[in-house]
Amino acid sequence: MIKSLLIANRGEIACRIIRTARRMGIRTVAVYSDADAKALHVREADEAVHIGPSPARESYLVGEKIIAAAKQTGAEAIHPGYGFLSENAGFAQAVMDAGLVWVGPNPDSITAMGLKDAAKERMIAAGVPVTPGYLGEDQDPERLKREADGIGYPVLIKAVAGGGGKGMRRVNAAEEFAEMLLSCQREAASSFGDDRVLIEKYVERPRHIEVQVFGDKHSNVVHLFERDCSLQRRHQKVIEEAPAPGMDEATRASVCAAAVKAAQAVDYVGAGTIEFIADASEGLKADRIWFMEMNTRLQVEHPVTEEITGVDLVEWQLRVASGEALPKRQDELSINGWAMEARLYAEDPSTGFLPSIGRLETFELGGARIDTGVGEGAEISPFYDPMIAKLIVHGEDRADALRQLADACGSARVRPVRTNAEFLTRCLRDQTFASGDVDTGFIARNLDELTTTKPVSDSILAAGALLLLSDPAKDLSEQPFLSGSGHKEWVAGPSTTWNPLFGFRLNASAKRRVDLEVDEKLTTIDLDATGIHEPELYDVEDRGVWVADQDGARYHFFALPSAEHRAAGLGGAAGDGALVSPMPGKIIAVAVAQGEAVTKGQKLLTLEAMKMEHSLVAPFDGVVAELSAEEGGQVSEGAVLARIEKGEGA
Repeated sequence: MIKSLLIANRGEIACRIIRTARRMGIRTVAVYSDADAKALHVREADEAVHIGPSPARESYLVGEKIIAAAKQTGAEAIHPGYGFLSENAGFAQAVMDAGLVWVGPNPDSITAMGLKDAAKERMIAAGVPVTPGYLGEDQDPERLKREADGIGYPVLIKAVAGGGGKGMRRVNAAEEFAEMLLSCQREAASSFGDDRVLIEKYVERPRHIEVQVFGDKHSNVVHLFERDCSLQRRHQKVIEEAPAPGMDEATRASVCAAAVKAAQAVDYVGAGTIEFIADASEGLKADRIWFMEMNTRLQVEHPVTEEITGVDLVEWQLRVASGEALPKRQDELSINGWAMEARLYAEDPSTGFLPSIGRLETFELGGARIDTGVGEGAEISPFYDPMIAKLIVHGEDRADALRQLADACGSARVRPVRTNAEFLTRCLRDQTFASGDVDTGFIARNLDELTTTKPVSDSILAAGALLLLSDPAKDLSEQPFLSGSGHKEWVAGPSTTWNPLFGFRLNASAKRRVDLEVDEKLTTIDLDATGIHEPELYDVEDRGVWVADQDGARYHFFALPSAEHRAAGLGGAAGDGALVSPMPGKIIAVAVAQGEAVTKGQKLLTLEAMKMEHSLVAPFDGVVAELSAEEGGQVSEGAVLARIEKGEGA
């Protein structure tokens, strides 16, 4: 068995691997960049090595530095986690050439499945069904468009070397193809160093079904059943579950057998995922499920498989890398209950899911298994993926798991960094999703309903403020700001315990002017308790009060020192027409020129930050009066990139 392990990754996956390694008595070594000097994975490892500046391309993506760190610390093996170098065959080979154990598949298997066109050709030869499309080497834009025209719209343009939703664009009509191709190639080159693409037929009612496979060095391959990852936004998974809703035993047997066949076709060793696309227009049927790609690594959503099978997949990885046979045979694996996972991102759904950065003054999660790489007081930087935690639950059945996860997301308390917790809660409480009738277009179709926050009523603002100000346990005389964040779709149930404030009435005499920040919007109210109705439900806790109004929406109010208050308006477009950079990043496209007329919602600039492209659009019809952004330029948070002036009549 491996005695010492270097984790060539960061964040929650590094912490996840450290947790299993510690239980197995394996010494762990972390690597970190400047931005991660105080990160949780650095503190939890037995030893840590600094490998460079904050940008990943200068630290986590430099294989030579990671191998040198392993040799420096005497580590026997390297675990790549997922992302970064986990599917880089060259890095895997370099690790092995350095005399170290690579915790992952053989480089030949990574190469065979890493290029989507070659992988599909191999799957066709192995008898695995694949989606129709164009896999040719001719990358001339005219040829690619002819192929797309022939397949019929809508089509998907996908990076040959892609993965994780990067380098993928849906094209609905021929006139969109050229722009979408350019955008896809640009992202593919940035993310993978390879701008080649393939074309696939877009399935109108697609579900994303994937099968966890595992192989060892003794030619054994098993599957650990399927996961459903259909709830996605812009091809990024949001909520995953196992098993898949509506999957009957015959279809499960067929799909899982195809996954094993795919893994055997490349002599696969270690943890991998075979991803399928299903046409769900008539339910899940074996003859309407096709191979998409293989991820030759551990997946972000692997915990749901662990929860239903009772298997620690990281432990299996370490045992297989050490030369051991798989711990269980296929007939020893079974499904127990239902598991679900939600990805908590530092992003603001109300601003188009722009990432949010800053210090986690409050970071309280509960009611679930929490896989995270941050803690209270941590800094969320602009250099890496905005996922800050995964909330995982296991229930007796899907309804039980759904309830648990909705409660966990609804009670998440993160401040002042914005998160998608409320968005996740709304998704989980949606009746269509709860019924299992979901496909990859669910979020796009229901985006407004899932992201629009209804205004908080004056009576709720006043009730929350008065309840907080009346708490005798707190001296709020020096706390000029009260802040509220609404958890919509929260419904009071019989299992909820409420602690009324005996002796306090809202109709007592109380007058005070209070500044309130609700969802980063500042408002001032004059409190006069006379005539304000006491809310039916409220609860007092250490960090504030919760108030529920008649429609079941729940609001959290808590006091903030003045220094913590951040004025609204950072990022996006200011009221005077200024386009402001919401975070540090790189300008990768400028679509307008100074003096040009623009219309409301028109894309003007594209900013790359936190591994994502973000569009900045015109706030209203007008003219580009100022333009300071240049393609390729680095910008800081709050920098004014352009200014739009209203034209006559606008």
